[in-house]
Amino acid sequence: MSRTPHETPLPGPGARSDAAGVTSDGAAWLASAGTYPRSTLALWEERPDAPVVLPCGSVFDVVNAPALFGRRMLDRLWDEGPGSGPVAVFRGRMLLFAAPGTAARLPSLLDWEEWGGRGGTVPPLLCHGTGDAVTVPALNGDRSPAPTGTRWLVAPDTRHPWLPGPEILLWAAVRAARAAVRISIFPPADQDAKVYDVSRRR
Repeated sequence: MSRTPHETPLPGPGARSDAAGVTSDGAAWLASAGTYPRSTLALWEERPDAPVVLPCGSVFDVVNAPALFGRRMLDRLWDEGPGSGPVAVFRGRMLLFAAPGTAARLPSLLDWEEWGGRGGTVPPLLCHGTGDAVTVPALNGDRSPAPTGTRWLVAPDTRHPWLPGPEILLWAAVRAARAAVRISIFPPADQDAKVYDVSRRR
């Protein structure tokens, strides 16, 4: 994927697209995660504005982050990294679709690197894998956005989208956490204080 998360993809020949950028191939990929993919596609044909609950673990895992921190992770992935897989916003949380197995591995990597848990600077990330399910936004969520802001930021557009693994998401989370750390060398009362990001020291 070469676009930025702010751009809507152009569908390929014969692909159906809408304002959300979800193509027919992307819808087929999402539906393949469920037990009855044809029923899911039939529901979307009839009601493209319907969100659907899909299981995680076989086709994708999902890393569920607070909206602001998730946005920082997404910016790191696109500005300095390899890009992202599909990404959605649902009820004030960022859903980053990841390779199967990520949900089991990412928390232990964060703890190992001492970025997660109670003492870490990465906020708690909810990792959904085997046995979990997530609600995905409607295919045309941008056309009639819900009050909660549920929508696709990076819509699925192929039958086999690239999905980041746990190491890439660890890298993005650590970069996002470091970017959030600002230390002032002046007292807080000094409004003209310069702020230095000491996390950039190597």
